[in-house]
Amino acid sequence: MLSQSALSRIDRELTKYPSDQKQSAVMSALAIAQDEHPHLTTEVLDAVAAYLGMAPIAVYEVATFYTMYDLEPVGKHKLCICTNLPCVLSGAGEAAAHLKKKLGIDFGGTTADGKFTLKEGECFGACGDAPVVLHNNKKMLVEMSPEKIDALLTELSR
Repeated sequence: MLSQSALSRIDRELTKYPSDQKQSAVMSALAIAQDEHPHLTTEVLDAVAAYLGMAPIAVYEVATFYTMYDLEPVGKHKLCICTNLPCVLSGAGEAAAHLKKKLGIDFGGTTADGKFTLKEGECFGACGDAPVVLHNNKKMLVEMSPEKIDALLTELSR
């Protein structure tokens, strides 16, 4: 279920922790697994659990708690906007409403063409740069005004 390349990457993560604390690498292992699979199926989660010597339920708990892990298919471009209070006070509510209107979907939705999925996120640790959007779990976009959102959507739609 996990390629040799993914297992090698997980092994590199494991070197960061004491040998008897393999479960400490669960978040990295899930991110690596998700890089390889469109979303984290039960089989993928079970493979991560087995590789790390963890109970599957413990891996499921991590995967369901954090918004960066996708347990269902998502669009080519997953946009996750922080809606915690500091960001909302700095315009995240308006930015989220603008994204919903432009994409024609609500949080948790995917556009009909499969290009975009919109998710609501917890704190990204960049309150001073709000509103903050995380693109595909990898790229943090800051100060996302309606104009910057429009430019982003145009760029990603190409």
